[in-house]
Amino acid sequence: MSTFQCDEAFEGYPGVLHGGVISSILDGAMVNCLFALGQAAVTVELTTRFRHPVATYQEATVSARVTRSSHPLYLLEAEIVQDGKVKATAKGKFYDQPELPDLLAQLS
Repeated sequence: MSTFQCDEAFEGYPGVLHGGVISSILDGAMVNCLFALGQAAVTVELTTRFRHPVATYQEATVSARVTRSSHPLYLLEAEIVQDGKVKATAKGKFYDQPELPDLLAQLS
C-alpha cells in the first residue's frame, strides 16, 4: 500500500486525475506487489474500472494483491481509495520475466 497525490500536471479535466495516469498507478502497484514477492514480470493485460473521479491535490491510497498464481502467469487486482471511497480498480495479467533484472541492470 502506498499513498500519493498529484497536481494539475496530471489532470484530464480540472481537478480530476487523468484516466491514463490512474491506469499507470494501478499497473505500477501490481508490478511492485510482484517485485515485493521476488517476482519479475511484465503486464500482458490490464483492465481498469473508473468508479469515481480521483481528485488532484488530495491524498489517495493505492494497494494491490495477487489473486492467482499459475507460473508463469500471475493475476492481480489493485484499487485506489480516496476519502474512504474506492475510486478506481484494476485487474491485470502478468507474465514472468526472470531475466528482467539483468536487462535493466545493463541499461543503467
